[in-house]
Amino acid sequence: MEIAVLGIDLGKNSCSTVGLDDAGAVVLRRRMRREGVIKLAGKLRPCVVAMEACCGAHHLGRVLRAQGHEVRLMSPEYVRPYVKSQKNDDRDAEAIAEAATRPTMRFVALKSEEQLDMQTLHRARDRLVGERTALINQLRAVLLERGITVAQGRRKLERHLAGLNGPEGLSQRMRVLIEDMRLQWSELDRRIAELDKELAEWVRNEEAARRLMTISGIGVLNATALIAAIGQGESFARGRDLAAWLGLVPRQVTTGGKPRLVGISKRGNKYLRKLLIHGARAALPTLLESPTPLAAQAIRASLLASATTAAFLCILVSRPRSSVTIQRDVPFPISPRAATGFRGRRRDPSDRRAVERSADTLLVHRVAGLVQRRE
Repeated sequence: MEIAVLGIDLGKNSCSTVGLDDAGAVVLRRRMRREGVIKLAGKLRPCVVAMEACCGAHHLGRVLRAQGHEVRLMSPEYVRPYVKSQKNDDRDAEAIAEAATRPTMRFVALKSEEQLDMQTLHRARDRLVGERTALINQLRAVLLERGITVAQGRRKLERHLAGLNGPEGLSQRMRVLIEDMRLQWSELDRRIAELDKELAEWVRNEEAARRLMTISGIGVLNATALIAAIGQGESFARGRDLAAWLGLVPRQVTTGGKPRLVGISKRGNKYLRKLLIHGARAALPTLLESPTPLAAQAIRASLLASATTAAFLCILVSRPRSSVTIQRDVPFPISPRAATGFRGRRRDPSDRRAVERSADTLLVHRVAGLVQRRE
């Protein structure tokens, strides 16, 4: 029995495996635990092992690659069209094996253990930040029910609670409860600060992360999250591919030969997309005050009046390529594709929606270029 492609449908406890020969015919169907999959693959000659990029796939992929197999991970949405007839585990494994043989299939790069560790740190930190935000919102609601309003901002609320010892119309029970919530808040701040310190220590020893931090708006969080998600960026041929993966390019609903672009697709890594936008927003004040040619052009062209804040931020931080220029009659750099509106009509270059769709990708172009740079 000669197996050329081994498709594995991963499950929490049991996995379904299907083996295809060189002609694409099914020669093996088995269901076993994950340990059994490793033993089965160890008895086979080096072949292509295909799996969906799901929980545990990267760990199992590294084990199988160490045995000499070629591991191919795919997004589940790309496997779904190859499922025949009724859906079950065996059909899924067969579809995975068949999809892996397609020459146009897009594969997911295997993540190293270090990348997965860094990704887990970011997820733990994001969970703690969410818990802290929920606690702050509850504190504001408790105070508002008692007629106490606090200005917007986490630090302003913290200062107000520190001076909440006078006659504020709060019962003793509410004072005890608010103090307990303040202690929880302080504990969350401490745990988040520890994770931030660990991320900063990791950046000092990572050359790619230090290169990324040379971009305005890219700090420790953005750099570590990018490295954890894309590694050295070898899966992307150009910056626009990374922008499409992040969901920063327009979504197409073209039909009948008439191009129609709507808002950004918002596919891919939502957490990474959020960090990039926040980083660009944080860099805006410094860039506007800096004596750089880009900032001078931005001020002269009055971009703040003609673009949304997010689009303007991405333009300033990206340091666009020489092919992207600010022309006298166009107040914002827009590609011909982004300038096309609904039903094939030509959109005004100063239109805010067209500006946002074209500008959100420029920061990602800069990021991808630095990640792929070789010394």
